[in-house]
Amino acid sequence: MKVQSLRTRLVLIILVPLLLLSLIAGAWQFQNTTIRAQNIFDRGLLSAALAISRDVAVSDGDALSPATQRLVNDTSGGALFYHVYAPDGVFVTGYSTPPVLPKIAPEVLEKPFYYDATYQGQSVRVLRYQDVTTVSGVAGVFNITVWQVAEVRSQFVRDVVARSFAVIATLVLSVALVVWFGVGLGLRPLLDLEQAIARRTPSELEPIRRAVPIEARGLVTTLNALLDRVSRRISSKDEFISNAAHQLRNPVAGVLALAEAVESAPTATAAKERSAALVQAARETSRLTNQLLSFERASGTDLAQSGKPLDFKALLQQVVDTFRNSQEPMVAELRLPIENVFIRGDGVMVQEAVLNLMTNAVVHGGPEVSRVELDLSVAGKNAILFVRDDGVGIPPEEHVAAIGRFSQTDGGPGSGLGLAIAARVMGNHGGYLEILENSGGALIKLVLPLLDKKLTD
Repeated sequence: MKVQSLRTRLVLIILVPLLLLSLIAGAWQFQNTTIRAQNIFDRGLLSAALAISRDVAVSDGDALSPATQRLVNDTSGGALFYHVYAPDGVFVTGYSTPPVLPKIAPEVLEKPFYYDATYQGQSVRVLRYQDVTTVSGVAGVFNITVWQVAEVRSQFVRDVVARSFAVIATLVLSVALVVWFGVGLGLRPLLDLEQAIARRTPSELEPIRRAVPIEARGLVTTLNALLDRVSRRISSKDEFISNAAHQLRNPVAGVLALAEAVESAPTATAAKERSAALVQAARETSRLTNQLLSFERASGTDLAQSGKPLDFKALLQQVVDTFRNSQEPMVAELRLPIENVFIRGDGVMVQEAVLNLMTNAVVHGGPEVSRVELDLSVAGKNAILFVRDDGVGIPPEEHVAAIGRFSQTDGGPGSGLGLAIAARVMGNHGGYLEILENSGGALIKLVLPLLDKKLTD
């Protein structure tokens, strides 16, 4: 698909309607000029007929006055022909043979009768006029016929229309030139904006601050918002990569050290013991890697709009079943409301977020933790899930730090990504995660928007 320049598009948008209007105006001018020319030339024929009638009566048909001769010889750019005959059909004066009167013409003409005819192979415009007068003692109705070659008025129309079209063409051409150069000047701020955008690099994503037309301010505002999001995303990824490298360095070093210890074990028994430690270290490293990948995957798009409808109750039941199978003898309780609870999003990510919270309770709840409870309810347009354990809990002053990446309030095992992953998943689904104060263990509140009931009916 060929892409036109903005200047060309604007010029076409302006000139095409202008050309159409010019053609309409030209057609109207042609029609109007044709009608006006016919009226003017018809009046000329009538004036000549009246003058001829008067002169015939005055001179008894002998001659026309000089003024009438000038009128007949040169009227509206072309000569006139005339014919006069008496009531008894006797030729009086003028050309011997007038154009034939059409059959539709009445015998008695109460008013001047105009018609088109052919005279000596040429199209002519004819006026038949009857006047009561006396010539050489003969009184009665005299028939006066005046005609003119139609090409005269056609040439008049062409001349007028040609001048009109010349004026219109000049105006259109002038407008085209003004629009072309005017649009170029008008687009200069956008060209400056293009240069400002081109100077931005992945390492320099400063907002664009320059004067732009009102019509482009929304574009600049949107672009600045995008640059800000990209900048923050790049900074977040840089920080994540740095933190991930730091977190993986020690486990990888440990795995490498244990592998070397296995290789240099003095006995088979020692090698077996060291192999068991190596396997455990490898598992911890694998778990950390999976947590890192989960955290990065949780930085996805807005799943509150693009996700699939999910049965939140069934999803939580699967999470609890998975937890019970992997964390015996921990007790997991699930309380669900009677009504259906549907949300929109990614079922795997939501399950992983809730499972991370339950696993966190086991890892960081202390030696006394023995129970994890999930309590789902509905409040307004939101689904609310409370995750509660009977462990040591999270001190209020550590709530903010606990949600941060690679943060652990107790310095225990784990990657420190469980709460961070859950918080990001909630945000991607249009909800949020909140740590609440609780005297008997950790209490975490998850809020997710409910799916519109019309979509679940």
